[in-house]
Amino acid sequence: MTRHPEPRIATPSSTSPAAGARPSRKEQIETLAQQREQRVQQRTQMVQERQRDMLSRQSTARQSRIDRLQQRVQQLQSQKPEGRRAQRVQERLLQTQNHLLQREQRLQQGDQARLQRLGPRPAAEERTAAAAAARGRFAAHFRNNDALQAQAALTARENRWAPRHAWRRGHRAAFVAWLGPVFWPYAYSDIFNYTFWPTAYDPGYWAYAYDDFVDTVFWGADSPYSAYARYPEPGAAVTDSQARGRASASAQTIRQLCGDPDKGVTAWPIAEITRAVRPTPEQRALLDELKAAAAKAADAFKESCVDSYAMTPPGRLRAMTNRVSATLNAVRIVRPALEAFYNSLNDEQKARFNALGPNVGEHSQQQPQQASNAQTEGCGEPKSGLTQLPIERIEAVIHPAGKQKEALDRLGTATKNAVEKLQAACPDDVPLTPLGRLEAMEKRLDAMLQASALVQPGLDEFYAVLSNEQKARFNTLQQTASP
Repeated sequence: MTRHPEPRIATPSSTSPAAGARPSRKEQIETLAQQREQRVQQRTQMVQERQRDMLSRQSTARQSRIDRLQQRVQQLQSQKPEGRRAQRVQERLLQTQNHLLQREQRLQQGDQARLQRLGPRPAAEERTAAAAAARGRFAAHFRNNDALQAQAALTARENRWAPRHAWRRGHRAAFVAWLGPVFWPYAYSDIFNYTFWPTAYDPGYWAYAYDDFVDTVFWGADSPYSAYARYPEPGAAVTDSQARGRASASAQTIRQLCGDPDKGVTAWPIAEITRAVRPTPEQRALLDELKAAAAKAADAFKESCVDSYAMTPPGRLRAMTNRVSATLNAVRIVRPALEAFYNSLNDEQKARFNALGPNVGEHSQQQPQQASNAQTEGCGEPKSGLTQLPIERIEAVIHPAGKQKEALDRLGTATKNAVEKLQAACPDDVPLTPLGRLEAMEKRLDAMLQASALVQPGLDEFYAVLSNEQKARFNTLQQTASP
């Protein structure tokens, strides 16, 4: 009789490939803890999303009140009542309206600060966005060229130093896009000082100008995507969401920028030119005409200053357009006088004129050509960080449908065409004379105006078909919920 072996009973220490092992008590506890943590994170994200929605709606309503109050203040200021009693009544009304306006603006700033404190997007998503934004930009080649140079430019930008402030600290000047309500606060100084000594500026100065011009339309003054401002080292992700918060400026700084662009931190280097070229009496007369043209350009430039911050993308684009237009006008006022003076110099004087510049350390004589090579390399490449990224982000955050989606598609096409205009204005080389550089700048400024003219109709059309909630999300695009 054959005896069959008794079946073995599996013990806890036994292993069998066919049988799934039960998780240990420790593993079960860890799994439950992870699940609880995930639920807590999900609830936190939901709470933050509700807070964002509330703040967005509140911000939209408050902006409407600000607009009405500003209109009322303008109406009161334009009135000319007769009689002392009527004038006193008007003064009291104006004082009351200004008080209410200032209160609403402070509350609006508080709402924006609370939105920003809700925090950036999750780290993995942020790194992905940072990588996408770093590619396909005018400044990409300059950012990756020299990490130390990038860090120096980052310092100058984050401190929002005027050119002369940067030079006194041994740094090259960096492009500063928005200081408080004034877009491109040092434009007058930048344009003409760059004409005289480009080596005193960061090599990719105009590349950053193009990037910031497009960025500011969609992201505003606290864009997390601006070249250099958020990428101090090659390949670095966004690491400090608050460093590029909305720029602030004292009333004294605004008065200086708006009232006297040809004085103080934005002074023309007339004295340096005189010491360098030692003009003859005839040349001194031409230099005096150049100085007079500079003052005339400064007077015209003052009109581009504003005392209120544009909160909407269409408003930001118009503010930038006005500022760039005034800068281009200043160039065209000054250029004939500069041309006459420079052409009157002999070769030795021109050489000394060309060698002008502040002391910012060792200047490479090849720097302008190196900057040109990097600029040329980056001009023809696709600019996905400027064209695709904002449109994709708008679609993910605002969820346009129907006519809104069609309008967004047209805005995307207009943005692409505008960036191509900027690409066409990229220089093949950096001119070696001030006149050549001023001519190149005139071309670049004109390209920025053409780019603005291409984008503005599509931006206005898209913004007009959005609901109030969608407008609030668009106004604070990078601060709203992640896709």
